[in-house]
Amino acid sequence: MAREARPLMGKVAVVTGGARGIGAAVAAELVHAGVKVVIGDLDGDLAVRTAAELGANAHGLRLDVSDRPAFTAFLDQVEAEIGPVDVLVNNAGIMPIGLIEDESDQVTTAQLAVNLHAVIHGTREAVRRMRPRATGHVVNVASVAGRLPVAAGATYCATKFAVVGFTEAVRQEMLGSGVEVSCVLPGIVRTELAAGLKDSKGVKVVTAQDVAAAVVGVLRSPRPEVYVPRSAGRAVRASAFVPRGFTEWLARRMGAERLFLDAAGSADRRDYEQRAAHSAPGAEETA
Repeated sequence: MAREARPLMGKVAVVTGGARGIGAAVAAELVHAGVKVVIGDLDGDLAVRTAAELGANAHGLRLDVSDRPAFTAFLDQVEAEIGPVDVLVNNAGIMPIGLIEDESDQVTTAQLAVNLHAVIHGTREAVRRMRPRATGHVVNVASVAGRLPVAAGATYCATKFAVVGFTEAVRQEMLGSGVEVSCVLPGIVRTELAAGLKDSKGVKVVTAQDVAAAVVGVLRSPRPEVYVPRSAGRAVRASAFVPRGFTEWLARRMGAERLFLDAAGSADRRDYEQRAAHSAPGAEETA
């Protein structure tokens, strides 16, 4: 018997990296569901504009997720001005791509700070607020690259593998507490993050709205993890039962192993890479 969907009307949700791409789509889907949404984004002006487009139930604030004291203060402000945080969507992330020998230490540090440490800190702060109330839901946005590695994205994959493992462990800690913890793993999403990535046979491209629908779906019917598209989850599970050599051969046949390699350094990614380079302390040295 299917469980009754959980109501979302009137809840308070925070979406990090919510001014554009997947985050903006998640914020829009949540507002449509009757949720009060606070968009936190490094681009504070864009966060305000995005929130204004969504109406009175959306608010935009500047948030540098790599600044941990500021992240904590941001959540304190939300709870003081809007209400207790019922949902935290740790969505903020960056995806610089290139061969590991070409990656600067600053770019490595930026990815660890934004993609991983911010998720850990945000989750910790959310749990500290939610556990005493015996209610709440943390959704960490990882990636299929957190289960299946991709050449020219070694550090990115490392951060997403870590987010998946971290989310699974925290979920175990929260069992019986009333606090839900879920992981959403998108594949290739047509946003600025995927600029320059070419279509590959066998690799289904999804939209930010597809991911947003998955996030809202897991809030209504909590599950440990959700893949977008679902076929990516089947591929991940199947890979556990076949030899590694076959998996790598299949990736070559589909062209999946060159997705990042062919995009690395392309003109189509120049604007995004420049913006990503300024997403964490010290990263501006890579610009």
